[in-house]
Amino acid sequence: RRSGRAPRSDCPALAALGDFQTLPLEIFQMVLNYLSVKDISMLSMVSKTISGRLINYISTSSGSRRLLLQDFHQELPARRGGASILEHYRALGLLLKRCTLLLPTRDRLKYVHKVLSGVSCFKLNGCASPLHCLGLQCYGVFLQILTAGWDELECHRVFNFLWELSNLARKVQTVVSSKPGSARRLELRIRLFCRGVLLSPGSRRSDCAFWLTRILKPWPMVNQARLLYIIFGPVSSRDGHVVWQKMIEGPTDETSLKGLADAIKLLYGTEAREWTADDVISLVDELSVVPQEWLMENNARLLLLSGNSICFTFMASKAVNGRAVELARLMVFMVLVCEKDLYCMDWAVRMMQKVCKVFSSPWERNNFLQCLENSFARMLMDMLQAVLAGDRDEEDSSFLNLFHLMNAQASFHKEILSVAMGSSSSS
Repeated sequence: RRSGRAPRSDCPALAALGDFQTLPLEIFQMVLNYLSVKDISMLSMVSKTISGRLINYISTSSGSRRLLLQDFHQELPARRGGASILEHYRALGLLLKRCTLLLPTRDRLKYVHKVLSGVSCFKLNGCASPLHCLGLQCYGVFLQILTAGWDELECHRVFNFLWELSNLARKVQTVVSSKPGSARRLELRIRLFCRGVLLSPGSRRSDCAFWLTRILKPWPMVNQARLLYIIFGPVSSRDGHVVWQKMIEGPTDETSLKGLADAIKLLYGTEAREWTADDVISLVDELSVVPQEWLMENNARLLLLSGNSICFTFMASKAVNGRAVELARLMVFMVLVCEKDLYCMDWAVRMMQKVCKVFSSPWERNNFLQCLENSFARMLMDMLQAVLAGDRDEEDSSFLNLFHLMNAQASFHKEILSVAMGSSSSS
C-alpha cells in the first residue's frame, strides 16, 4: 500500500530539503519564481542544503533574470517606481547575506561580484546616462544591507575590494592632480559612485563616517579637500558637473554649501574616530582655497552651516595663533550672513564672547575688538565707494550689499548693547 508521506532518505543533505526532496531541481526552481525575494530570503535560512540550492538558482540565467532587475531608467514617478526597485535590491542584499553567511568574507565578495557583474549600471563607467539612473543607488542599498553588522576589518576588505575592482585609486589620482574641471566626466562618475554606493542615502552616520574616512584618508590634505569638493560641492543643474568657480565668483546660497557642511560635521563628530579637531580644521582651511581663495562670505556661511562646535574651534584656532585681523574680518562676514540668512544676531554676539575668552591677555582681546570695528568700517567704505562709482549690475548688488551690511552692523551692535546694559544693571 502506498503511503501519502514523502519517501524517506538516508542522505542527510536530501533530508535537509524536507518535502522539497521529492521535487526535481527544475521544478524547485520554477516554484521559486512564484516567491517574492523576501520569501526566498526566509527560505534560505531553513537549512544549509536549501541555501546551497538557492545559491545555484541565483547563478542560473533564469534566476538572474528574475532577481537582477535592470529597469533603472524607468519613466515611472520617482516615489512609486524608484522606491520599488530600491526595495527590491534591499531585499536581494538580505538574501545574498543569508545565503553566503557561512562563507569567509573574501569568498562572499567574490560570489556577490560574480552575481552582479552582468549589471552594467553598477559599474563606475557602466551607464551611458548616470544622472538619470538608479543603478548606483540600488547597488548602494544592496551593499548597505549585505554589510550591516560586519566588523570593521571585514568592511575594510569590502572597501579595498570595491576600490580595486573599480580602479578608483588611479581615477581619483587623475582628478585630484589635474586642473579642476579638466576631467569633468570622471569627476561626475566618482561623485555619483561615492555618494550612491559607499555613502548610500539612509546609511547610519557611523557607517558614512567610516566610508568617507576610507575615501579621504589615503590622500594628502590638499587632495582630501579637492576630493571633498568633488563629492559634496555644488553642481550644475543642467549637466550635473562640479561648479568649481561657485565659491569664487560671488556669494552663494545654503543649498550649494549644505553637502560640504554636512560632511564636515560628520568628520568632526564622535562617529569619525580617526579624525582629530586639528585634522578637520586643517581640512576646512584647505577647502577654502579650492580651486582658489573663496569669498570670505562663503567661508563664513560654510562655518555657520557646519555647526557651533566646528565654528568655534575654527575661530579659536585663529585667536590662539595670533591672527586677530583675519579673525575680525571673518567675524564681520558671519554677522553679515546672519543678517542675510535670517539667523538670530544674538548667536553672533555669543560666539564673539566665547572667542574673546580664548585670548590670553586683555590687550589681545581689546586688539581683536578694535580690529573688528576697523573691519566693519573698511567694508562699509569699500561698499559705499562701489555704490558711488556706479558699479551696478541687473540686481543692483552693490547697493544691496551695503544695505545688508549696515543692517547687520546695527543689529549686531544693538545685541552687544543689550548684553552690556543687562550686565551693568544686574551688577
